[in-house]
Amino acid sequence: MKNYQCLKEIQADIQSGQISCKTLVLNYIEKIEENSGLNIFLEVFKDEALESAQKIDQKIKAGNAGKLAGMVISLKDNICYKGHKVSASSKIIEGFESLFSATVVERLIQEDAIIIGRTNCDEFAMGSSNENSAFGIVKNPISSNKVPGGSSGGSAASVAAGMCLASLGSDTGGSIRQPASFCGNIGLKPTYGRVSRHGLIAYASSFDQIGTFANSIEDTAALLEIMSGPDEYDSTLSQKKPNSYTDDIVQEVSSKKIAYLSCYVNHEGLNPEVKEKTLAIIENLKQKGHQVDEINFDYLEQLVPAYYVLTTAEASSNLARYDGVHFGYRSPQAFDLLSTYVKSRSEGFGKEVKRRIMLGTYVLSAGYYDAYYSKAQKIRRLIKERTQEILKDYDFVLSPTTPHPAFDIGSQNEDPIKMYLEDIFTVQANLVGLPAISLPLGITKEKLPFGIQLMGSPFEEGKLLNFSQYLININ
Repeated sequence: MKNYQCLKEIQADIQSGQISCKTLVLNYIEKIEENSGLNIFLEVFKDEALESAQKIDQKIKAGNAGKLAGMVISLKDNICYKGHKVSASSKIIEGFESLFSATVVERLIQEDAIIIGRTNCDEFAMGSSNENSAFGIVKNPISSNKVPGGSSGGSAASVAAGMCLASLGSDTGGSIRQPASFCGNIGLKPTYGRVSRHGLIAYASSFDQIGTFANSIEDTAALLEIMSGPDEYDSTLSQKKPNSYTDDIVQEVSSKKIAYLSCYVNHEGLNPEVKEKTLAIIENLKQKGHQVDEINFDYLEQLVPAYYVLTTAEASSNLARYDGVHFGYRSPQAFDLLSTYVKSRSEGFGKEVKRRIMLGTYVLSAGYYDAYYSKAQKIRRLIKERTQEILKDYDFVLSPTTPHPAFDIGSQNEDPIKMYLEDIFTVQANLVGLPAISLPLGITKEKLPFGIQLMGSPFEEGKLLNFSQYLININ
């Protein structure tokens, strides 16, 4: 069977009778089983996916199938699906079965998408390498000694390995775009408030956003179009009606004004091959008649510290419910209330999650709140104001997605700060709440992919997707 890269190809072959949804699902299941050593899937919904495929084949024959008929999707293990397990790759809620589906899942199923399984991720979406899961490390399918990125590493890897056509992940500080860069696919983080977070297990509620992995801009647009829009279960959502994002992808692109931040492109930690490709893309855009300007941005050194102070504070609050009493694993060694809390949380949470909870509790504590949390909020406002100022004059901000391609498994585990700096180019979009996309436009001499990031104005995903398609076409 073909290695399908977009839904249009699949639907054309279904209509011509070359394949069916059922044979497609069987093919994906076969690939998952063949590559089980990559540890990408925590659970495959084999029987259910095949049953759904048969029903959708009948709907296609009857001419009443949904827009996503033929699209097989995996879910990051922090997105709820009714009647299925969801654990955020943590021992503390291992075995929990969701009582409802996330809004995004409901909307995709209504359009006849097929959910094939749940993918491994960093525990509670905390990590940049997918080495923090309670259920083992995910390996990059392009090179199995490399990490796939995190926290949505399993989702990115499932698409890269051809185990499904698309996947849903979550992005708190780059957790879709960074693994998309490492695995060579398209990763979109929508504007905060564009896609419902109902049914997403929270890490940091003012940062989290559900987004997509795909191999084509067209599929990315189709998924966003269906998932977006108001939802009574998420009060943070914009009431703006979403665009028809697929219609926004047109062949011609007018001259654009594009900014690139000098501190990103000239960063001392930037891989030379990544820098060379970024500069080549900038030069190509100039030659095509676009205005591309180098812009100063004075908050590079504050981005990651502000992000980690604020997100760990929110994590400390969000994860307080998993205590062995209200929710989650209860230690068999507990003998009173205090030991229930201490032992259950100590045994149930992994090392990185405990580190972030303690850091978040510290910055929120009396005597340190003003020195850390309050100051970080002020810095967040300054970053937002400066970024908005840039986007008043420019259509997009262009940068590398990551400082380098995928790194070796285990190579950065001894230094948490070094690992946190993996997010240096991606956290800006989350601090400000802007849409951002990673495009697979680079490849190193070692044949490792890396992404180029575009960041746009709030709720301008249509323009962002259209220009992304253009950028892919000319590179």
